[in-house]
Amino acid sequence: MINTWIHIQKAMKDELYNILNYWKTNTIDNENGGFIGKIDYPNIKKTEHHKGVILNTRLLWTFSAASNFYKNDTYTDLCLRSYEYLKKYFIDPNYGGVIWEVDYKGNPINKRKQIYAQSFMIYALSEYYQFSNNEESKNLAITLFDLIEKYALDKIHGGYIEAFNQDWSPIADMRLSEKDKNVEKTMNTHLHILEAYTKLYQIHPKKNIAIALKNLIHLFLTKFITKNNHLHLFFDVKWNLKSTIYSYGHDIETAWLLIKAAKTLNEKSILSIIERRALQITNTFLNEAIDKDGGVMNEINYKSGHIDTDKHWWQQAEAIVGLYYAYQIKQDEHYLKKALKIWEFITDKVIDYNYGEWHWLIDTYGDFDPKNEKIGMWKCPYHNSRACMEINKNVATI
Repeated sequence: MINTWIHIQKAMKDELYNILNYWKTNTIDNENGGFIGKIDYPNIKKTEHHKGVILNTRLLWTFSAASNFYKNDTYTDLCLRSYEYLKKYFIDPNYGGVIWEVDYKGNPINKRKQIYAQSFMIYALSEYYQFSNNEESKNLAITLFDLIEKYALDKIHGGYIEAFNQDWSPIADMRLSEKDKNVEKTMNTHLHILEAYTKLYQIHPKKNIAIALKNLIHLFLTKFITKNNHLHLFFDVKWNLKSTIYSYGHDIETAWLLIKAAKTLNEKSILSIIERRALQITNTFLNEAIDKDGGVMNEINYKSGHIDTDKHWWQQAEAIVGLYYAYQIKQDEHYLKKALKIWEFITDKVIDYNYGEWHWLIDTYGDFDPKNEKIGMWKCPYHNSRACMEINKNVATI
């Protein structure tokens, strides 16, 4: 099994190059700056499509993380291109923070302050600073942290409010996307605040960030993780539950991101609790989320019992990382065997060998829908490139 896993690591390292090369080759917007906002299947460039902050922050993170992974300057120009575009078009000079969306020429079209977006900007800026030592990027990340803590932290009930108007005043529609519920607090946003603060603490280990990170871990242990080892998704401001869905991909992603956060804090008592809960989540995930073809299903409505068997690209990537983290705790090859099956599903069904990158999703019949975009607001290289890097960071631990 160990020899097989070493082969997977090499294959994923090769795939990392393919992913990065796709984005380097196909997505640069030479006419308007930054990167193209949307590419439809197979590779139809929509050069006049709007540009979203999530795509652009994830691009900065990806090329910065790749630069840190390879320890060279291959992607320096792309890092700088992404950083300068974000700074010029998405940073709000009037109220601070980052806005949600601009048109293809960089004109603002949606100035809302989604906390999810502020978090991804922190995550990207912190990774970029680790590569570039650009003090401005570090200071921007710290400023965004301060803004989140000032405006979004609920000092009465705990947790973070989902979204605001441009001037940080309350907003009626807080939804991150059309499929989400319009509620004050969501697991997904808290997860990515956790992820961002973990990275920020690595480059700026100050007490206030450690306190915020510990509070987030406590929230996951007491509010989001259920007794049956899933994650609740939507709550009102007073933590009344507003959803009946478990998202399998978010379950396993949360498990390993909590471990990383606890390790970053370097407190054994916290890490011990987190590793135990993460293993419980991972074991439940293995019992419930894997389809007969080896792929990770989307979600289940635990009230009705209905399972959405579509297999999104990002869920497959996060599952491999989560299972690898579980193996590092238990040294049980069972986790590696399950990760191998998911990687086989990815290589068989998800990777687009004809046109590059990964398909958005594979349906229950094993097919992809060409109507799904190749890149866009949410279709970014963050999940799959990160999985390839995470699996290859600690080869010696096998």
